[in-house]
Amino acid sequence: MCTHTATQKPYQLARFFNNQSMALLSPPRLLPLGSGATRICVSKVGVRCAATIAAADGAVTDVSRIRWGSTKLQGPRSEMEDDVIVRSDGLDGFSFAAVFDGHAGFSSVQFLRDELYKECSLAVQGGSVLNSKNIDAIKDAIQLAFTNVDSRLSSWLQEREDESGATATVMFIRNDLLIVSHLGDSAVVISRGGRAEVLTNPHRPYGNNRVSLDEVKRIRAAGGWISDGRICGEISVSRAFGDIQFKTKKNEMLAKGVEDGRWTEKFASRVQFKGDLVTAMPDIYTTELGSNSEFILLASDGLWDYMKSSEAVALVRNQLRQHGDVQLACEALALTALNQGSQDNISVAIADLGKTKWDELPVQGPNILLELSQAFATVGIVSVGIWISSFLVASY
Repeated sequence: MCTHTATQKPYQLARFFNNQSMALLSPPRLLPLGSGATRICVSKVGVRCAATIAAADGAVTDVSRIRWGSTKLQGPRSEMEDDVIVRSDGLDGFSFAAVFDGHAGFSSVQFLRDELYKECSLAVQGGSVLNSKNIDAIKDAIQLAFTNVDSRLSSWLQEREDESGATATVMFIRNDLLIVSHLGDSAVVISRGGRAEVLTNPHRPYGNNRVSLDEVKRIRAAGGWISDGRICGEISVSRAFGDIQFKTKKNEMLAKGVEDGRWTEKFASRVQFKGDLVTAMPDIYTTELGSNSEFILLASDGLWDYMKSSEAVALVRNQLRQHGDVQLACEALALTALNQGSQDNISVAIADLGKTKWDELPVQGPNILLELSQAFATVGIVSVGIWISSFLVASY
C-alpha cells in the first residue's frame, strides 16, 4: 500500500510518477508454487499480497473424457466465503460442478456444499432425467431441488439465528451437453473455437439490461425497494440461497431498520411485503457442445468483475496450448484476476472437453487494434505523469 501526503517533495512525486509509468508498461508477475500453497502476487503497481490457492476435491476426472481444474483463491478480503466442488459420480455420465459465493458468513456455503449435490442427484433420479432430453422435466427437477434445499437451509439458519446467504451456479455436463442452473452473479462461459460465449446473466438489482430490470420489477412487486443498487440498501444480489431476512424474516428486518435509524417508523408503516425479496428460483440454461466447443469456464464474480470473458478465454487457451494442464491454467486465471485488481475472493472451475489437441493449436495472433489502443493509453498516462512531475520540480 502506498500513501501520499501534502508535504511530499516534488522530486519524490516525480519519482512516483516515473515508477508508476514503468509499472504500467510491465506485465503482472506470478510467482508459481505448487497447488494448495500460498502464493505471493505482485500487482502492476507493486502491491504484494498473500493468496491461498486450493484445488477442490476431485479436480480431475475422466467422465466423458472431460478433464477438470478447480481453484479457490482468497483475495484481500479478511474471510474466504467462496467454495467450488466437482463431482463425477452418480449422475449417469454427467459431471457436476458448482461455485458458491457466500456473504455475511460461510455457514450457508458449508450447508450447500454438502446438501445441494445430494438434492439435485435425487431430483434428476441419478441422471436419468438429464438423459431424457425432456427440457421441461429437467427444469422442473432442478428448480424443485433448489427450492427444497433453500427451504431446509432457511430453517437451519433460523435455528442458528444466522443471516448468511450464498449464490450458486451449477453445471451438469456431458461431453455433448451442458445444463446450467444459475442463481446470483457468478457466470458460465464457453470457448467455441476461441470465441467466448457467455451463458448466464447476473441477478443484480441494478443496471439497464433486461435481467436486472426484471429483478427490480419483481422486488418492487414484492414490496421491496432499491437503494444504492441494493435491496433495501442491504444486499447487491437478488437471487441467492439463505438470506432469511429477505424471505421469512422481512418484518423483523424492517423493524430493525427503524431501530438502527436506517428508515423512519412512518416509512416502515407504509411497507407491505407480498413475497420474497431474494429468491432461490434459478435460471436454467441448456446448450449442445459441438466439435468446436473447447472448454467451459465457471467462476465467481471475483473474476468477472475484473476480467472480460474474452480475456479469460484467451488466457486459458494460451495456457493449455503451452502445457495442456487444465489445473495450472485454472490457477493462472485466478491469479491474473487478482493481479488485475480483484478485491474479492475468486473461485474457478474449468472443464476441458477433450476435443482440442492443444499442442497442435496455432499460436493466437495479437489483437492489433487492442494493443494499439492500450499503447496509446499508456503513452498518454506516462506523458501526463512526466508533465506533472516536471511542472512540480520546476516550481519547487
